[in-house]
Amino acid sequence: MALSEKQRYELKKFIKKLEVFRRPHTELVTVYIPAGYDMNKIINHLKQEQGTATNIKSATTRKNVIDALERMVQHLRLFKQTPEHGLAVFSGNVAEREGQIDLKVWSIEPPVLLNTRIYRCDKEFVLDLLRDMLDTKEVYGLVVMDRRDANIALLKGKTIVPLVKTHSQVPGKFRAGGQSAQRFARIREGAAKDHYKKVAEYVKNQFLKLKGLKGIIVGGPGPTKYDFVEGNYITTEVKNKIIAIKDLSYTGDFGLQELLDKSQDVLAKEEVASEKEIMGNFFDLLSTKPGMASYGLEEVKKNLEIGTVDVLLLSESLDDNTIDEMENLAKTVGTNVKIISTETREGIQLRELGKIAAILRYEV
Repeated sequence: MALSEKQRYELKKFIKKLEVFRRPHTELVTVYIPAGYDMNKIINHLKQEQGTATNIKSATTRKNVIDALERMVQHLRLFKQTPEHGLAVFSGNVAEREGQIDLKVWSIEPPVLLNTRIYRCDKEFVLDLLRDMLDTKEVYGLVVMDRRDANIALLKGKTIVPLVKTHSQVPGKFRAGGQSAQRFARIREGAAKDHYKKVAEYVKNQFLKLKGLKGIIVGGPGPTKYDFVEGNYITTEVKNKIIAIKDLSYTGDFGLQELLDKSQDVLAKEEVASEKEIMGNFFDLLSTKPGMASYGLEEVKKNLEIGTVDVLLLSESLDDNTIDEMENLAKTVGTNVKIISTETREGIQLRELGKIAAILRYEV
């Protein structure tokens, strides 16, 4: 399941908060409880671990582990049952100096179904399972080509990841002296076919066995892309993965970006599409109806406080305190909030505008 930008932001923030804690001894407790698992069994297990911890030689470490387990047990008793997606719980003495006590407990219901049960007492909290949830599992293959060049890339989340760039040996349109027009045409056609075969091989190698591939989108100027797809160059298995063919003005890196922009219909269910669409609406309003758009912390906050903001756009590059403050303010006036990544062109523009923007309910 692909995470929404809001889920991604909340999970990133949670991980960031916990990954800073390190202890010189194994006394930070991590527990992952799978969906549907009996909470009482977990509590009983932790009670047993408290008994085992009495054997720890170091008095300080022994006390810290037993106290962390007790704090976790008390926390888990607050839950009538295990949450729908399971639960990840973390507890320990996180005081900055040795000998001080700052006993804390945190828990989070993961955005993705948790199937793994873990109990770990270590020098740091075990966060890899949560980090794995941030990885985008669903990807698209991108192929941009004409008779001269081809670029193959992955669309992973909102990021275009270049894979292969290749250039053909197709000669230019003007033939050398002494060559007949027919012979020159045959040479060009043969070189083009060699180019298509080479691109087909690259596409097969990159995408055929790729886990999480939702489809391949092909684009380029002119008829070349159709010659490539409809010719006898790619296997049926690869051809079945092609979900769209798009007309483009460019190849190369510009072509990849243009292909992404022109594939919004295909990617409509993906977060990148909704993010680009909402930011596109904002920039359209900013240029055509500036009274319907607002940006910058002070101006947006003022509009938010008087209830004129319809959609609040917050860059993920903002500090957590500002995001929390603006989200809480938005809740009081019924404003929708969108967390915008910095992985798209539009997201970078928002960051450069001051990291905060808004689409208003009416012109002001």
